[in-house]
Amino acid sequence: MANETERPGARGFFKRLRAKLNQGPAWLTSDIGELLPGRKIDESILDDLETRLITADVGVPATAQILEDLRRRVSTKQLNDVDALRSALQDAMHEILKPVEQALQIDPKHKPFVILVVGINGAGKTTTIGKLAHRLQGEGRSVMLAAGDTFRAAAREQLEIWAERNAVPIVAQQAGAEPAAVIFDAMNAARARNIDVLIADTAGRLHTQVHLMDELKKIKRVLARQDESAPHEVLLVLDGTIGQNAVAQAEQFNLGLGVTGLVITKLDGTAKGGVVLAIAKKLKIPIRFIGVGEQAEDFGVFNASEFVSALLKSEPREAAA
Repeated sequence: MANETERPGARGFFKRLRAKLNQGPAWLTSDIGELLPGRKIDESILDDLETRLITADVGVPATAQILEDLRRRVSTKQLNDVDALRSALQDAMHEILKPVEQALQIDPKHKPFVILVVGINGAGKTTTIGKLAHRLQGEGRSVMLAAGDTFRAAAREQLEIWAERNAVPIVAQQAGAEPAAVIFDAMNAARARNIDVLIADTAGRLHTQVHLMDELKKIKRVLARQDESAPHEVLLVLDGTIGQNAVAQAEQFNLGLGVTGLVITKLDGTAKGGVVLAIAKKLKIPIRFIGVGEQAEDFGVFNASEFVSALLKSEPREAAA
């Protein structure tokens, strides 16, 4: 979204991101200076940096791309000092993340615009739904929630709390109800009330649980019977603290459902954050939002330049703002 940085609170989110991301022992930039006193930037420095990137969950493919770029710059004598190395690292990371910087666009031609939220238990789906509802309301859109997680104890109650907090309607049934039926009813209710956006929760499941993945496919089929273009967004919520497991989860959910957007949560709970680069390089699925805490203000649109600058504690690239 081109004007996202002009949105009220957007700069505040960047400050929160910068404060909360890459906490704890510095894994890159503050240590780069310690690597280099009295030394030129050579292959041994790059080997050390490669190790740090891998251990920071950046992943092998993304790390290989970054190091290839840095080695090219070393060979052409573009990297002569710490500042040059830090700037080149920032550029290389930004190149990986920029293509997945794609904000969620609510198409008004689809009413309701249906967002199916999926992911494993504990990833933060319910909290994400609440924050997303709050955000969409702030944009002047009407929102309805569907309590499609009918298996987890208290799942419906937790979603009802968010619905009450945001003053939005919710469609729910008793525990153990057929999830597809709940979401079917919610779709009809949203149409009847002329709702702009329907956000449907689903039961958390491991990506390896075939029968539960089949249930999600059934929900998609039921929605398509009511609107052949629905769901209009399959939003996968990933826990940013689980490293390469998040990449594996995203691969399987995408294979089974055709994921159209990602939300990466709990980035305040890791001293790394590099998994975002691994996901972007491997999957190239748009990253819609990131979360760095429990408050509504801790949820914002993904911006590649700001994310990299927060990760490296550097200034964001003006061209990407």
